[in-house]
Amino acid sequence: MLKEILAINPNIKIMGSPWSAPTWMKTNNNSIGGSLKPEYFATYANYFVKYIQAYKAEGITIDAITVQNEPYHDGNNPSMYMEPTDQALFIKAHLGPAFEAANIQTKIVIWDHNADNTWYATSILDDADANKYVDGSAFHLYNGTINNLSTLHNSYPDKNLYFTEQWVGANSEFGGNLLWHTRELIVGASRNWCKTVLEWNLSSNSSLQPHTPGGCTECLGGITIDGNNVQRNEGYYIIAHASKFVRPGSYRISSNYSDELPNVAFKTPTGEIVVIVVNNTEIDKSFNIKTPGESISTSLKAGVVGTYVW
Repeated sequence: MLKEILAINPNIKIMGSPWSAPTWMKTNNNSIGGSLKPEYFATYANYFVKYIQAYKAEGITIDAITVQNEPYHDGNNPSMYMEPTDQALFIKAHLGPAFEAANIQTKIVIWDHNADNTWYATSILDDADANKYVDGSAFHLYNGTINNLSTLHNSYPDKNLYFTEQWVGANSEFGGNLLWHTRELIVGASRNWCKTVLEWNLSSNSSLQPHTPGGCTECLGGITIDGNNVQRNEGYYIIAHASKFVRPGSYRISSNYSDELPNVAFKTPTGEIVVIVVNNTEIDKSFNIKTPGESISTSLKAGVVGTYVW
């Protein structure tokens, strides 16, 4: 599938995120929970190296990896608990040096969990020996507020931020999902220094399969596929509002923020201005979009998302 995706768009960047080490490396010998045994830190680092090299041999570049998906959520299947002291040690003593020895340029990204916790990333970045190997930190928003990410950015402005996961509930309402995810992620994460916004997951069938035993039973794919039938869901449109217009090489530019009309603006490599606006109210709203020497008047119906390009 990745080869097919890259054939369509060779510029797609791929991030890998392990949910668990092999069970025989873990303290509980189980795919759920447990921690990585210290005696296997070096072996597990070599797994990352072999993984990246194996994909490279197939023509697939892994641009970045996170060390552990949701290291404080050890009830998933699979999952693995990892304290920041262990993650820092794993990076500085094993993973970073292993990447250096193998001449691997894949970025190392830490945390990969909720925005209510920035001290996990901070404690790793405060360790100079680990810091030098770390490209940045990744976040989800099942807890916390998206503005917390700017606090971390202000402490470490030279490190990147990534938004790497948020699932859409199959039993929730389309319009509410579109509004919340666009407001908090496309607008919110971008305004708080994130380079990426990823929704979970790409696709599923109408039974919300496949998933692991005990995995998410209500996570709606961006598209639902049943045979030759394809249905586009909220995640598809959430991402499309940005990805279709904010092309690689674009950068965020300043715009006035309003709780009633949350928005984010970008300038593309071709010089276009892209503004994504959410009407976060229950009434239709009219507003102006102004740039030096130009102004347009427009409106959005209640709860609607709009993307403007010129």
